[in-house]
Amino acid sequence: DPRLIEVHFGDWQGQRLSELKGVTPDLFRRRRLDKWNMVPPGEGAESYQMLLLRMRPWFDGLARPTVCVAHGGVIRAVFRLTGALSEAEAADLGVPQDRVLRLENGVLDWL
Repeated sequence: DPRLIEVHFGDWQGQRLSELKGVTPDLFRRRRLDKWNMVPPGEGAESYQMLLLRMRPWFDGLARPTVCVAHGGVIRAVFRLTGALSEAEAADLGVPQDRVLRLENGVLDWL
């Protein structure tokens, strides 16, 4: 589903944060202050909030048990959509690569 594509970082796509800090210090500082809402430079770039708005119709339309394989940005958005974490907490959430996130009866837990 195209609504579940990972957040796009525009010109920053595929670069390390350590590299960006030296190249674009002002933008890097803005990201540190509001990581959830900051839109990186470049065509197609999104904030985590923009990703949340893109995937919300999919999430709201879930009507039966569903398995979804997704990237970290989508998982961060799920934590926001359920109200489990604040914007800052969701933006800084470490998303494990070897766990399954279950949402059942409004409760999120890692398996």
